[in-house]
Amino acid sequence: MIVLLVFYFSLAVWGQELWNLRGDVDYLDLDSRSEFPRVPRQVIMSQRSDSKPHMTDFIVKSTIFSRYAFTAVSSTMVNRAFRPKDAVFQIQIPARAFISNFTMIIGKKVHQSKVMTKAKNSKDKIKEHSGKNNKNNKVETFTVTVSLPARTKGLFLLTYEELLERRLGQYTHVISVRPMRVILKLLVEIHLTEPSGITLLEVALLGNSKQISQGLEASPPPSTKINQTRTTAHIKFAPTISQQVAIAENGVLGDFIMRYDVNRELGVGDIQIQNGYFVHYFAPKDLPPVPKNVVFVIDTSASMAGRKISQTKDALFTILNDLRPIDHFNIINFSGRIKVWQHGKLVPVTRETVRDAKKYIYLMSPSGGTNINDAIQTGSKLLKDYIAQQDKSVWAVSLIIFLTDGRPTIAEVQPHKILSNTRKAAEKKFCIFTLGIGRDVDYRLLQRMSLENCGVMRRINEDSDASILLKGFFDEIGTPLLSDIRVDYSEDSVEYVTQNFFPNYFNGSELIIAGKLTDNTSDNLHVQVAASTSDKHLMLEADVKINDTRRSSNDFKARSKDSKFIQRAWGYLAIKDLLRLQLKSSNSKVKEILSEKAKNLSLEYNFITPVTSLRVKSSDEQSSGSTQSVVNESEVNDERAQSLQRITKPESTSLRKKKKTVMVSKTSADGDPHFVVDFPLGKFSICFNIDGEPGNIMRLVSDHEGSGVTVNGQLIGAPAPPNGHKKQRTYFSAITIIVSKPARSYIEITPHKVIFDSRDRFILSCDKTIEVESEGLMVSVAAKSKVTVTIQEYISFLILVHQYKNPAPYQRDHLGFYILTSKGLSSSVHGLLGKQPILFK
Repeated sequence: MIVLLVFYFSLAVWGQELWNLRGDVDYLDLDSRSEFPRVPRQVIMSQRSDSKPHMTDFIVKSTIFSRYAFTAVSSTMVNRAFRPKDAVFQIQIPARAFISNFTMIIGKKVHQSKVMTKAKNSKDKIKEHSGKNNKNNKVETFTVTVSLPARTKGLFLLTYEELLERRLGQYTHVISVRPMRVILKLLVEIHLTEPSGITLLEVALLGNSKQISQGLEASPPPSTKINQTRTTAHIKFAPTISQQVAIAENGVLGDFIMRYDVNRELGVGDIQIQNGYFVHYFAPKDLPPVPKNVVFVIDTSASMAGRKISQTKDALFTILNDLRPIDHFNIINFSGRIKVWQHGKLVPVTRETVRDAKKYIYLMSPSGGTNINDAIQTGSKLLKDYIAQQDKSVWAVSLIIFLTDGRPTIAEVQPHKILSNTRKAAEKKFCIFTLGIGRDVDYRLLQRMSLENCGVMRRINEDSDASILLKGFFDEIGTPLLSDIRVDYSEDSVEYVTQNFFPNYFNGSELIIAGKLTDNTSDNLHVQVAASTSDKHLMLEADVKINDTRRSSNDFKARSKDSKFIQRAWGYLAIKDLLRLQLKSSNSKVKEILSEKAKNLSLEYNFITPVTSLRVKSSDEQSSGSTQSVVNESEVNDERAQSLQRITKPESTSLRKKKKTVMVSKTSADGDPHFVVDFPLGKFSICFNIDGEPGNIMRLVSDHEGSGVTVNGQLIGAPAPPNGHKKQRTYFSAITIIVSKPARSYIEITPHKVIFDSRDRFILSCDKTIEVESEGLMVSVAAKSKVTVTIQEYISFLILVHQYKNPAPYQRDHLGFYILTSKGLSSSVHGLLGKQPILFK
C-alpha cells in the first residue's frame, strides 16, 4: 500500500497544479523568450550549447511541525531535441531522512513509486549513516536517470521525512539547492509550526554540507523573506536569475540552512499527543555540569602525517582549554606502539596539567601502523581502574574519545574480534565516542564500537577542517548535565515505547521518546523521569491529561491536516529504534525478528529503509498489475541507511543479466599467477611467472606521482596438483586499487565481494550484476564473471572472477587482472605490469 502524504497539500493535487502552472509557458517554443526575464549572455550561450534536457524549475516545500519535517521536491525537465535524451534528476537529502514517495510524469505517463519488501535472498545488513556524510557531512545523493522522449517534458516529485536533531542548542534544517544550472523558477519555502513557541530563528548564508557545523554567518541569502509569529514562521527563498548568477553561475547554490530553537518548560518536558500516539521531548536546562573522566585515544600512525595531525593537535589544544576544574583526563596516542601520557591514572584539570598535556600533544609524531585493538584496551583499562578507585557517592560521566584515520593493520585486525574485546573491556562502565577522518576508515567498525558502548560516531571528510569539526563534536558532549536517565509511563496506558533509557544527557541536545497508547488508556498519562545529577538523584513526575493536550485547542482543531505528524514521527522513531537494535545485536534470530518488525513498519509508513526497496509503476503497468524494479538495495551493501545512488530507466532495466563473453587484453596476471606483457607495436608478448608466498603483496601497477593510481595483488596458497613440479600453487585472492587523484578512493576486489570506498562506502556482491559510480570512478560487476573498474574514462582494469562450485584440493577461488585501457597512466608508471604497455600505447 502506498501511503500518500497529506499535510499542507495533497501531493497529487500539488503535482497537478505545478503541471498546469508549467503549461502556461510554451517550453518547446525556442523563440518565445520575450516574456522571460533577461538572462545574462554567458548563461544563454552555455544553455544553447548544451544539448541535454534542460531543467526549467526547481521547487522545494518543507513543512515542519514540532521538529518533524516533511519535504517535497519538484522539478521539471524539458527535452527540446528531436530524439530521446537522458534526463538526470539529482538531489542531496539528509542521511537521517526516509524517502516516502517518488513520482515521475513523463509526457502523459505517470510512474508512481511503491515501497516493497526487500528480496529474501538479500544479504543486506543494517547500515550506518555515514553519508556524505554525515551531520557534519551527512547527506545522501538521490539520482534518477530516465530517457526523456523527443520534444517532451518530465516532472519529478520526491518527498522525504525526518525528525530534526537538536545539537548545541539548535535544530538545523538543511535543503540542498543544486539545480546544476541557472533556471527560470527556483523556489524554497519552509512552513514551521512549534506549539511551545519559537525562541530562536535564523537563516544562514548559502553553504555546503561541510560547513553546517562550522558556524556559518547568520545572514539570509538575497531574496529571502521571513515572517514569524510566536509559534509559526514562514520562510521563502526565490532568487531571480541575476541573483542566482551572483551566487553561482553553475547553478550549485549550496545548502539553504535554517536554524531554530523552541521554548521549554521545567519538569518532565514537552509531551504531544495526537490520535493515540505521543512524542516526548526532554531537554532540561539550568543544571550544574556533571564531572567527566575523559581519555583521549589519538591515532598517530604514518597516515596521519601532515594536515590531519596538525588539525587534530589544534583541536586538542582548544579542547584542553575548555575542560573544567571538576574534570579528570589522560591522553593515549597509538600507531604500532601504544603510548600513555600519564601511566596508571587520570589527572585533574589544572594550569600545570593542561600545559604539560599540550607539550605532550605538540611532540606527537606520526609513524608506523594502526593498532586499534590495543589502543582501545589500554584506554579501557586506564579508565576502568580509575573509576574503581573513586568515591561512589560522587557521580561522574566517563568516556573515551577515539580518533583514527585508518583501518587496523597491526595486532588484532578482525573487526568482530576488536568489537568483542571492546565490549569485554568496557563492561558498560563508560561510553566510547569515535571519530574517523578521511576515506580509509572502517566506519562500520567505529559505528558498531560506539553503538555497543553508548556513544556515537562521526565522520570527518578529508577535505574538511578537522580541527573545527573535532572541536564542535567535543562541544556537543563536553557538558554532561544528567546521567542514567530513565523515562517510564503508566504500563496500562502505553503499548510500545522507543528507547527510554539514556546513559547521558548533554547540554544543548535533546532526548526523544515516542509511544503508542493502548485502547484502554485512561484520561491521564503518568510520566516519570529518573536521573542522576552531579551529587543527587533526580525524580520528576507528572500526569498529562490526554483529553486536554494541545491538540484540543482551537488552533489545532483548525489544523486537522497536521494530525498525522505525531503518528508519523512515532513511526519514524520506531523504525530507527528497531534498526539500531538490529545493528547492535549479535544474535541472528533476534536480528531477524527486529528486521521483520522494521520492515512491517516501513511498509506501513511507505518509508525507504534498509529493509525495503523502491519500485516504480507506469500508469499502463498499474492496470496490468506488473511491476518493475527501479532500485534494488540488496545489491549494494552500502553503509548508509538508504542506497539510492542509481535508478534505472522506467522504459527498460539496466539490471538484466549480461552475457559472460569477455574481451580482454593480453597484458595480464592470472592463474598461478602467470604474467603476460603485450608489446603491440612490436607484435610480441613477454610471459613470465613469479613464485611468491601466500600473503605476499605484488605491486602490479604504480603511478602514484602521475595519475595517482596504484594496483596491488595479494596471494593465497594452495597445494600443488599431483605429480606437479611445484610444492604449492599461488593465486590472487584480492586486488586492491588505490586512486589518490582528484580525490582518494579505495577499491578492494575478492572473488566474492567488492569494497568501494569513495565519497560513500559500498560493499557489492560479485554474485549480482550492478554498477556504481562515484567521484569519477565506475565499478561494474557482471554476476560471477568479472569486475570492470574505470577511472576518469582513460584508465580501465578488468578483474576476472574465478569461482569453483566443487573445487579440487589444489583449486582456490581467485582473480585475474587485465589492463584494458592505459591512456590515462603517465610515462613514469612502473610495477610488474605497469611500465611496458605504456611505452607502446
